Amino acid sequence: MSNEEKYLDYLRRATVDLQEARGKLREAEEREVEPIAIVAMSCRFPGGVNSPEDLWQLLADGRDAVSGFPTNRGWDLDALYDQDPERQGTSYTREGAFLHDADQFDPAFFGISPREAAAMDPQQRLLLETSWEAFERAGIDPHSTRGSRTGVFIGTNGQGYLARLAKGGVPDGYEGYFLTGNAASVVSGRISYVLGLEGPALTIDTACSSSLVALHLAVHALRHSECGLALAGGVTVMSTPDTFVEFSRQRGLAENGRCKPFADAADGTGWGEGAGLLLLERLSDAQRNGHPVLGVIRGSAVNQDGASNGLTAPNGPSQQRVIRQALAHSGLVPSDVDAVEAHGTGTTLGDPIEAQALLATYGQNRAADRPLWLGALKSNIGHTQAVSGVAGVMKMVLAMRHGTLPKTLHVDKPSSHVDWSAGAVELLTEARPWPETGRPWRAGVSSFGVSGTNAHVIVEQAPVAEPEEAAQDAPEPVRGGVVPWVVSARDADALREQAERLLAAVADQPVADVGYSLATSRAMLEHRAVVVAAERTELLEALAAVAAGEVTGAAVTGVVGEPGQVGFLFSGQGSQRLGMGRELASRFPVFAEALDEVLAAFDPSVREVLFGEDADALNETGTTQPALFAVEVALFRLLESWGVRPDVLAGHSIGELAAAKATAAELASPDYWVRHVREAVRFADAVSSYRCCAATAPRTPPPRPPPDNCTCAASRSPGRRSSPVEARAASTCRRTPSSTSATGSTRGPPSAT
Repeated sequence: MSNEEKYLDYLRRATVDLQEARGKLREAEEREVEPIAIVAMSCRFPGGVNSPEDLWQLLADGRDAVSGFPTNRGWDLDALYDQDPERQGTSYTREGAFLHDADQFDPAFFGISPREAAAMDPQQRLLLETSWEAFERAGIDPHSTRGSRTGVFIGTNGQGYLARLAKGGVPDGYEGYFLTGNAASVVSGRISYVLGLEGPALTIDTACSSSLVALHLAVHALRHSECGLALAGGVTVMSTPDTFVEFSRQRGLAENGRCKPFADAADGTGWGEGAGLLLLERLSDAQRNGHPVLGVIRGSAVNQDGASNGLTAPNGPSQQRVIRQALAHSGLVPSDVDAVEAHGTGTTLGDPIEAQALLATYGQNRAADRPLWLGALKSNIGHTQAVSGVAGVMKMVLAMRHGTLPKTLHVDKPSSHVDWSAGAVELLTEARPWPETGRPWRAGVSSFGVSGTNAHVIVEQAPVAEPEEAAQDAPEPVRGGVVPWVVSARDADALREQAERLLAAVADQPVADVGYSLATSRAMLEHRAVVVAAERTELLEALAAVAAGEVTGAAVTGVVGEPGQVGFLFSGQGSQRLGMGRELASRFPVFAEALDEVLAAFDPSVREVLFGEDADALNETGTTQPALFAVEVALFRLLESWGVRPDVLAGHSIGELAAAKATAAELASPDYWVRHVREAVRFADAVSSYRCCAATAPRTPPPRPPPDNCTCAASRSPGRRSSPVEARAASTCRRTPSSTSATGSTRGPPSAT
């Protein structure tokens, strides 16, 4: 090779390497900014909010969830309250936003003993419930995630449950559970343990910004393929009143327990509780997997106040920086964002600083008719502390889905401590439609921790799902006919409650879609009910009977034990009928394709007789057995397409061959099976001349003549040699699959010998 040729070869290889490097760089850059889809949300918030739908209803109604102190936590309520802020050990407010049923938990559902559950921080219990719900709300069976690289990122800012238990004395038998029941690390780790998740599990405590920092880390993990799915969120339950006592000394509480964000009447924060989780997935993965996309995380950023004017004092410049970092990471400018869900605690120090930071960032370079709309969920459910950031994300996702920006409560007028003229920012004192912009709606969400850690996330409206072009050979959805609805639970009472909840949720949903979702996207638990009907009214009536614990012919209830094996039995000659398979072929393309494939290998007369009118012709062995073989193979393929997989296959007569064909179709040509069916037909014809209906023993008089329509497949007696016909029949039997006998399981194709 000449020097010139070597030089050209080097240039070619260098060019290829450069192209590969550029491709990898492009992939890395795209991965860094790929949107992250929110595929499910689950929550528990004050005011009876047990779902995102409940949360939106509370927002739409303009209600707050503030109430008196809880009476089921062992707090000395008489001694706790004192209107004098100087009184040690007391609170000058006696209201907040509480989860009054935080003590309610079903430990058996998660395989936890009652004693261990009682020693567990209720925050861990709430997260187990909401984790399970998040998967099911995404259409994912929680059992199917076991062993998956699913990450768990949880924000929390206190574990006071152990201190509360210690005040009342430790009950016997609880020691040994306190460590894992109250450790911060186990807040995330227990979710991974119970559900069998093997991605990263982190518990984050940056105080009030914890859940938004957890979300930021989850987004990073997904973009760097550290996990395929991620649960991100936070939890706060105040097991003791210490937070109220501490902030009373700092004069940081609102006397009536209500946050008044950015209002002139703001007089302090109001504490709240809750749990909220988002199930996250890369947008491309969510779309490929068919998971719902509720909204999209475009970008996020986290920073620190550093050496500000006080450890717990907010830092305006740091807040501006974290907002600009999130915008830059998202590839957006401030005017691309329509609204901000603020930290907005209602304190006289924090709110003006935050407002000025928003005015200096989002409030600049905006059209006069496109101000930034500012609101705060804390006016509805109080300052839920570690979960407040993710709660704000949920609010904005719901607002986008409903096209409405909810009202911020308890605002007499915008705070006079803020120069609102410094930028285009307006407070949402009334609910209003989300403004049309000609692009996806976007919102910023802020959280600032008392430790100085700040977080900002930009949420974007879910992309409009483009209708998929159906493949030319794709089967049409099957509608009509009998539909099963499957409901399951851990015990009989829960099963009835599940049926009642389902009854309230599916009144106007497509019958077949409900049946499909119940069968494929819910965990199958031990206590089960199946209602079967063709009409909606019949299904609802049967479901109502299950909910009431009543017996109805359209519903079956029962309890499953250890998973059993599934067996398919393929019948032999005698089960044939004219037109068998015709309706299935017309409704199910999978069945029709399999039936046509098998029938095409036989004489055309088999199809003509099968779908004809001559019953006698169908009863001829030469037609019966190929027809049964074809229909049974097609039935197997139809069940297989529905996800039904047998553990055992058995067959009688021609059914043995159908069973062998069902499991070994890829291992032999169609001619192979046709040849064996024809051998079976010849065998049946050969023995049809033998007429007996009983087995005989030596020296026993022959039985009386059998009926004309009774045939015997074989005849044996001690000392008697097989006739030539029987010998041929035995030879034919040896060529049928011995592993698919009437009691055997299919292990492979029949022997060719």
